[in-house]
Amino acid sequence: MNAEQTAKVGKVAVVTGAGSGIGRAVAVELLRGGWSVALAGRRTETLEETAALAPEGSGASLVVRTDVSRPDDVTALFTATVERFCRVDLLFNNAGTFGPGGVPVEELSYDAWRHVVDTNLNGAFLCAQAAYRQMKEQDPQGGRIINNGSVSAHTPRPHSAPYTATKHALTGLTKSLSLDGRPYRIAVSQIDIGNAATDMTARMRKGVLQANGEVAPEPVMDVADVARTVRHMAELPLEANVQFATVMATAMPYVGRG
Repeated sequence: MNAEQTAKVGKVAVVTGAGSGIGRAVAVELLRGGWSVALAGRRTETLEETAALAPEGSGASLVVRTDVSRPDDVTALFTATVERFCRVDLLFNNAGTFGPGGVPVEELSYDAWRHVVDTNLNGAFLCAQAAYRQMKEQDPQGGRIINNGSVSAHTPRPHSAPYTATKHALTGLTKSLSLDGRPYRIAVSQIDIGNAATDMTARMRKGVLQANGEVAPEPVMDVADVARTVRHMAELPLEANVQFATVMATAMPYVGRG
C-alpha cells in the first residue's frame, strides 16, 4: 500500500468481540466515523453482520475470526490488520464473558473459572501486547488501547468471582500498560460500563440477584451511548487520555446503597 492509499485508509482500529453487543455498537460507530476497522470475534457470520450494519460511505472493514485466548489467533489478527491497513491506531479490548451466572463460589468448576480468566484477562493481555508491539514500531509511532472494564472492577455482584476478579485485574493491566506506553506515545485507558442494553444484559430488566438476597429488575441504558463514549476517547489526540471512564445506567444499584 503506497502513501496515498494509506492516507485514504485513515485511522485504523481493532475491535475484539465485534460480533455482538458493545463490540458491535462500537465497531459500527467507528466505521460510521470513517475509521477502518478490523472486526475480531469467534464467529465469522456475526462479524459479517456487524460489517453490514455500517451505513454507506463508512470506513473499510476487515473480518478476522479470532479466539483472543489463543496466542496464534491474536498474532494472525494483527498480521492481517497491518497487511490490509498498514498500521493500528486503536485497540478496543472488548472481548469477554460473564461465565456461569449465579453459581456460588464453592460450586464453581475450575474449567469455568479458567474459561473466564483466559478470555477476559489473558485475551486482553495478548491483544494489548500485540497492539503495543505494532504501535511502538510503526511510523508515526504510537496509538491508543481502550480496555473494556466493568463497574464490577469496583463493586461485585453476588456469585461473580471469576468475572469480578478478571475486571479488577484488568484495571491493574490498564495502569501498568499506561505507564509503560508513555515513551512510545501509546495511551492506555479503561471504560467501565454498567447495564448497557445488549443481549448479554437482557436478564437485568427481568430481575437479578441483589446483595441483600432479593431479586429485582435494574435500569439499563442504550448501548449507543457507550459507543459514542468510546469514540470520543479514541479520537482524542495522543497527548490527552481519559484514563478511566464510567458509563452506566443512571439509576442502576451501584452508587451508595442501591
